[in-house]
This record gives sequence, structure tokens and C-alpha cells, in this order.
Amino acid sequence: MSEKLDIAHTINPRTRIIVSAILLISNFICLMSQTMMVTALPVIQTDMHQAMTTVQWLTTGYTLLIGIVTPLSSNMYEKFTNRQVFLGTIGLFTVGTALGCVAQNFWMLLLARLIQAAAGGLLLSFEMTVMVTIYPPEKRGTIMGISALVVAFGPAIGPTLAGFVLSIFGWRYLFILILPIMILIFIIGAFVFPNFSKPRNIKIDMLSVVISLAGSALALASLTVMQQQLALGLVMLIVGLILVFIFVKRQLKLKNPMLKVTIFKVRSFRLMTLIGILAFMVLLGTEQMVSIFAQNVTHLTSMQAGMVLLPGAALNAITAAFVGRLYDEFGPKTLVLSGSVLMIIGTIPFVFIQASMSVWMMTVAYAVRMMGNALVFSPVMSEVFNDLAPEEVSHGTALNNALRQVAGSVSVTLLIVVSSIPHSFVLGMQLSMWITLILTVAMLGIFIHYLKVQKNR
Repeated sequence: MSEKLDIAHTINPRTRIIVSAILLISNFICLMSQTMMVTALPVIQTDMHQAMTTVQWLTTGYTLLIGIVTPLSSNMYEKFTNRQVFLGTIGLFTVGTALGCVAQNFWMLLLARLIQAAAGGLLLSFEMTVMVTIYPPEKRGTIMGISALVVAFGPAIGPTLAGFVLSIFGWRYLFILILPIMILIFIIGAFVFPNFSKPRNIKIDMLSVVISLAGSALALASLTVMQQQLALGLVMLIVGLILVFIFVKRQLKLKNPMLKVTIFKVRSFRLMTLIGILAFMVLLGTEQMVSIFAQNVTHLTSMQAGMVLLPGAALNAITAAFVGRLYDEFGPKTLVLSGSVLMIIGTIPFVFIQASMSVWMMTVAYAVRMMGNALVFSPVMSEVFNDLAPEEVSHGTALNNALRQVAGSVSVTLLIVVSSIPHSFVLGMQLSMWITLILTVAMLGIFIHYLKVQKNR
């Protein structure tokens, strides 16, 4: 039996509950912070006199850096003890939050968000790796369902809570209210978080880190630059893609790669990761666009825009709470197919959206889509690890999360850029929603292919 399976069967149940609770709460706060700026963007745009394509980097940059930093989590997990990784991550997030409390200009605010994201990227994979490690395989569907609830509900509820905070205070309180909670988590973790991993003397390849950061940043930033300078944007995109290619080739040659890309040869991991990527792109992209449309076209307040998203966030959470157990009992087929159909149904009103669309229609359509997303997301997150060896789980988690977060940042940037192309934002909104519909249909097609492959095994 492997060391990870030994831990799952020998760890004290009380310790397991403490570790799970601390990890889930801290990860929820980090993920919630990821999208709390969604509702605040129009407010900050006005307050700091910046264009929306610039201000959106407060959400896009956060998501992008999570994706870039996440691959480091597998190396960090091996190089340091789990206790060191947890306390270091929470400490870093607390520093970023404190900086956001006192930010005096846009670039200082962006720096605060990026520091938060660096910690969030490490914590996201660390939490999933630890949860898979300390629970036996027969409980994996249930525990990954709970983890999926956090991953989905955190970003989903963020805009609504932010709208409530903005209606009473100002955007700075999106940091101020979180700071004492993170300090408390750090203190509790320092006293109760146990050590159950042994560090190894491995070397983190910093060149891979630099190449990954530069390549991803250039490729994503090119989408925004193309609006003003097409030639420069194309050059940035090409250089970025070349650097990403070099990064992948380098990982194949390293003894201890930053990202073990060879596990993409495992069909179930490859297909389920791709489905998770598409589902997350739809989730983040739609959330961002509906919030902007509600405030800039329907002229709702930030609080009211948050309330439009609230039923969807609540329905997403309620659905995700049950999906893990249903997956353990029935498998992914019915859940993912049903979820995909609901996502398509929820998208149809948005692809034909008009300035006169009622608030209740917007709310219901968004809620249907969010329910569908929950039915897809949890089973996919569980299924993705089925054919991986125990020693590959940490790398699989890192790769899965990294690609999903980078794709999420691409989705937000792409939809905002596309929506700003026509003179009418209503038409731009329709175009961006057509993109999400195409992504959803592609997701459904890939899952049907996966079912056929599994049937023929």
C-alpha cells in the first residue's frame, strides 16, 4: 500500500476533520475573493478613472496568476512539509489583503490582488491534494463533491457579497472585512495544523516558473492590446505561445518538472480536465458579463446586480452539496448530461438579450445555468483522478487547476474584449454569450466521446 493510502487509513478522524475544515474555509475565502471584484469593477472604473479593459485585470490578473502559480504547488508540497506550505500560503494571502486595505492607486490595488492570487493558486491545489491524501478512495466522490462545492460556490457567491458590501461601505472593505478572518485562520493553523508529509530535497526549476509566467501573461495580455494595436497584439500572442511551447518541452526533459505534463497521456484525465476547463470558462465569463450588463445597461446598483447573481449562487451550492454522493452511487453519466442540457437552456435567453430584458428573466436564466454547472463540475473533478497513480495525484491536481484557472482568465478577457467591439454593448453581450454557448456544446460533445471510449474499454 502506498504512503498516501496509509495516511488515508491511519490518520486520526478528529485530525482529519480539523484539517478539512481549515482548508475548506480558507480556500473558500480565497476563491470568493477571486470574483468579489466582479461587482466592483464599474465602481473602481469610475473611482480610479480607468478603462474597463484595464480595470478587468483586477479579476483577469487574479485568475491568470492562480493558473501560473498553481503548478508550483506540487513542487512545494514535496519540498516543504504540509504545515509549512499551509502557514506560508495563508501568511502570503494575508499580506496581499492588508496591502489592498491601504491601496492608494490602481497599480497598488492590482499588486495586492496579484499577491492574493499567488497564495490562492498554491492553496487551491494544496487543499485538493491533501483532501485526496487523507481520505480513502471509497470516499473520494463525496469529499471531492464538498471540495467542488467550495470551488464553485466561492466564486459564485463572491459578486453577491461584494454587492452587499459596496452598497454599505466602499470597495476597500472587500479587503478590510477579510483581513481579520485570514489572521484568525493563520493563528488557528499555527496551533492545530498537523504534519503528515515528509519534505524531499528537490530543486524548483525557476526558469520554468519565469517562462510560464511570461508566456501566459503575454498570450493573455495580447487579447487586450489587439484592440488598440493589432500588430503588437499579434506579436505578443505569438511570442507568448512560443514560450508556452518551450515550457512544455522543458517539462518533458526535467527529472522533477514544475508540471508533469506526461499525465495528459491518460485519456480520462485529459478529457475530464478539458470538460472542467470549458465549464469554468462558462462560469467565470457569464458571471462577469451579467454583472457588467446589469449595472451598465439595466442600470442596477452593485447591490442589485449582486442580488441578480444570488439565486444562481445558492442553487449552485445546494446542487453541489448532493452531487458528490450521487456520483459515488450512480457515476457521472446522468449528472453531466443533465447539467450540460441545463447550461444550454440557461444560455438561450442571454444570446438574444436586449436592454429591456426583465431582471427576473436574467436572474432565472443565470440560476438555471449555475445549477447545470454544479451538476457538471463535481463529477468531472472526481472522474479526473480515476486512472492516475497515487504518486501522480498532486501533479494531476496542479495541472488540472492551472489549466482551468488560466482558461478562466482567458474567458473573462475574451468576452469583455468581444463585447466592446460593437458600438452597442447589448450586441456585444449577445456575441459574448454566443461564445459561451459554443463552449457548452463543445463540452457536451467531449463528454459524449468520453462515454463512448469508456464503454469500449
